[in-house]
Amino acid sequence: MNFEHTDDRRMLADTLVRALRDGYAIDTRNAGAYGEAGYDPAVWTQLNELGIVSALFDEAAGGFGGSGFDIMVVFEALGRALVVEPFLGALMAGRALAKAGGQDEMLSGIVSGETIAAFALDDGATPVTATKSGDGWTLSGTKAVVPQAGAASVFVVVVEQDGDPLVLVVPADTAGVSVRSYNTVEGGAAGDVTFDGVTLEAEALLGGDGQGQAIVDAAVGAGLLALSAEAVGAMEFVKEATLGYLRDRKQFGVPIGKFQALQHRMATVLLEIEQAQSAVINAASAFDGDDAKARERALAAAKYTIGRTGALVAEESIQLHGGIGMTWEYAVSHYAKRLVMIDHQLGDEDYHLQRYIALG
Repeated sequence: MNFEHTDDRRMLADTLVRALRDGYAIDTRNAGAYGEAGYDPAVWTQLNELGIVSALFDEAAGGFGGSGFDIMVVFEALGRALVVEPFLGALMAGRALAKAGGQDEMLSGIVSGETIAAFALDDGATPVTATKSGDGWTLSGTKAVVPQAGAASVFVVVVEQDGDPLVLVVPADTAGVSVRSYNTVEGGAAGDVTFDGVTLEAEALLGGDGQGQAIVDAAVGAGLLALSAEAVGAMEFVKEATLGYLRDRKQFGVPIGKFQALQHRMATVLLEIEQAQSAVINAASAFDGDDAKARERALAAAKYTIGRTGALVAEESIQLHGGIGMTWEYAVSHYAKRLVMIDHQLGDEDYHLQRYIALG
């Protein structure tokens, strides 16, 4: 199995890492992440000029990449810089549209970065229902904690029902759609999206009878890989920052990295990060394969591993930094929060451990 990236993929990764290193310092990130919008529209535009979203889709969808390893390198770079712009929503909503077909204009807008999309998967306190109304649908209920809901101009909404789920495209300006937006604890924004008797035409439905689950699986699978790769990128930053602190911080006239107890703790962190990287590489490799069960099992393994390892890295990095690790001004504190919260997106480590066992 060849894990070497292509020249185009290496160039994409190098370009993205360099752009983020030069123009996305932690203060810049936090200004957008904790601002009203939860992201910086100017940064979103600048990164899309590099073709970041296009790299997440194949040529048939209007992109130039789209493989598991393309998703991995992009989100690993985004995670290393702690990017909060709405790339995950673009990936998941776009993958749903690409899987279903028939929404070429909307998909083109997402792939180009002109359209901000949100994927509304998890039900809130009021489950969303879709009632047949003529040839179309009437949508009611609330989706809770939808990432970047306030910025989205279109929602891809999953409605759970007996049998196959419905997947519906709902423009944000449709009558009866409202969003209560708020900042999240780790930076960025989410929102509760309420559908108050929203009337949709027949073409709002993605796919035909019996295709809903396949569309949801395509979107969620891409999202799981993306989140896992993002976590690995964040861990890499935290690892380098912590090693640097252990070399520079002195007590009793020597760097604290010379103390054996701290060396043992850091060695454990390094080994666990290596395991997480291996799990994500395995998931990226299986992502494009024909064996659906192997793909889902590899994705579950990756998400479980980064959930467990992310918590360890967050805790140990704060401990090894001492008091400074908790301060707002120090980047590690923000990475630690994001690593913990990634575990709770699209199913936590307990959920994915059960999935992995069930798929065995």
